[in-house]
Amino acid sequence: MTAATGAARRAAVTETPARFRDLLAAEWIKLWSLRSTRWTLPLVLLFVVGVSVNASLADHRNWPTYPEERREMFRLYGPVRDAFPEAGYLLLILASATVGALTVVGEYQSGLIRATFAAVPARRATVAAKAAVLAGVMLALGTVTAATSFWVSQAILADRGAGWSAGEPGVLRAVVASAVLVPVCSLVGMGLGALVRHAAGAVAAATSLLVLVPMAVDSDEHRWIAELYNALPLTAWLRLIEVHPDILNPDPYPATVTGAWLTFAAWSLASTLAAVAVVRRRDP
Repeated sequence: MTAATGAARRAAVTETPARFRDLLAAEWIKLWSLRSTRWTLPLVLLFVVGVSVNASLADHRNWPTYPEERREMFRLYGPVRDAFPEAGYLLLILASATVGALTVVGEYQSGLIRATFAAVPARRATVAAKAAVLAGVMLALGTVTAATSFWVSQAILADRGAGWSAGEPGVLRAVVASAVLVPVCSLVGMGLGALVRHAAGAVAAATSLLVLVPMAVDSDEHRWIAELYNALPLTAWLRLIEVHPDILNPDPYPATVTGAWLTFAAWSLASTLAAVAVVRRRDP
């Protein structure tokens, strides 16, 4: 009788569904157990800030040689470009997508995914918790990176009379967009990781989608090509950090600020739903 009661209690405990906060805690541990996370995130932060500092110091050093016309043009876009240099952010995009892909691919390659689904059969909840933790961590990284890059770069340019404050029109939007870009790309990487289930393949797909395709497309030729180009995450970010797009980049088919924010939201949602659908239908 005692043995039967004990077995029934164990069955009841086993059948109790995991709380979502427990799933979040488990995914938090998994994410930080990846060596790539512990090393990649701090190094990428230092690299991006370093590129921003280097660009700002170059303009600070060369400022006395700039003619007045160039100084006026620099005041229209230079402070933001120095704060968020494309070279640094392209690496940040790739690193974010790679971390996102490895959160899924690493579990499949190690076999941990079987133990996860054996303990928690609710696959949709598990993937949702993974996406929430990934997005939260990467948003924190993006926020620290964007805020630090902006503050340091503007401090360097301040004594040349070329620095901006966060209260300037469009500047806060550029900082927020640069922060949000990081979790968006990480979720895209997670979705591709769930689809491909191979680290190199997922990273190659993310590189092509997030970096190579936007650079290869000529958006001036046809409107439909421009619409597709404007629907890419990199293009949306470039639009959001442009404070004076009409002056600096007269595009025949320009992206809108609202459309750029919707692009971020659409890619995040679509990538998460794709990961949920694929993981739910495929065997580990």
